[in-house]
Amino acid sequence: MTATVPEITPQEQEQLDELYRDFAAAHMTPLWTQIGGLMPTTPRPDSVPFLWRWSTLLPLAEKAGELVPVGRGGERRAIALANPGLPGTPYATPTLWAAIQYLGPREEAPAHRHTQTAFRFVVEGEGVWTNVEGDPVAMRRGDLLLTPGMHFHEHHNTTDRPMAWIDGLDIPLVRTIDASFFEFGPDELATRETPQASRNERLWGHPGLTPVGAPTPKASPLMAYRWVHTDAALTAQLELESEGHPGVVEPGHAVVRFTNPATAGDCLSTMRCEMHRLRAGTSTGTTRTAGSSVWQVFEGSGVVTVGDERYEVGRGDLFCVPSWAGLALDTDSGLDAFRYSDEPVFEALGLARTAREDRS
Repeated sequence: MTATVPEITPQEQEQLDELYRDFAAAHMTPLWTQIGGLMPTTPRPDSVPFLWRWSTLLPLAEKAGELVPVGRGGERRAIALANPGLPGTPYATPTLWAAIQYLGPREEAPAHRHTQTAFRFVVEGEGVWTNVEGDPVAMRRGDLLLTPGMHFHEHHNTTDRPMAWIDGLDIPLVRTIDASFFEFGPDELATRETPQASRNERLWGHPGLTPVGAPTPKASPLMAYRWVHTDAALTAQLELESEGHPGVVEPGHAVVRFTNPATAGDCLSTMRCEMHRLRAGTSTGTTRTAGSSVWQVFEGSGVVTVGDERYEVGRGDLFCVPSWAGLALDTDSGLDAFRYSDEPVFEALGLARTAREDRS
């Protein structure tokens, strides 16, 4: 049965109009006129699916390298990827920031620190070291490098070749809740050492082994997750699947999540980082997740379907997935892709939700 809405008289309408004028004057808004937008039946993100091609990003970063200084004034020479659905903001999604950062031969990016949590993912190149709180960490292809909030960090290129990588931060989230603090550090590098393994790796980088004498920090104490380990873990999952053993998330689809070795939780408090591998000929199901994500193709090629959009992607390409947009991946030749998302925040707030469905 549908409830009938009684007609209102002209006098009642005049009184309502006056009430709404009084609301506006008092800076008030009645819920009953806004509930469709404030409480939709499913998420209605302002961000839209979008693809940034590496073949476009890298030449533009190289040009910026010729024209913009890397030190104070150019501050890192990081170029944000701006979602067309979020005009006027340098955000990939409402909670995630993505940028390409470019460091020329022998250049140095001076130290700073900030509330925002950050990571770097390297799709190609090597020869740059990032010093995190004075601990020199090598950056190489396939590596995930962490910079937890309020850790001083700086970069220096030790080679005669430029290098570019992707930065991911929770800048939009921190900005929205007005929690941002930022400080410049010294102009001179804390160290010019270039060890094969950083101190944090030597202490924390041993699988399944926790150093009893080390303090347990809030953020992951491991600043580098090396490709050699990531590759081996993904390879093993698909080998075990071929042998008839469990381990993959769905047929032909292996995933590893980067975790904090001190707590076994996510490696970063506000961002989840994962590596996905699809064997040749794999088509995934469709997944919807409350919260947004950004992906970068590390190797291989395939077709990505995000909502109603369909993209052919290859090495280095980045794309974003808005909240609750359906995502499906297909590859004929095989595909490796890095993914980061805001899921730890959604889980902490009790807002996490995921739906999966097979594709017919």
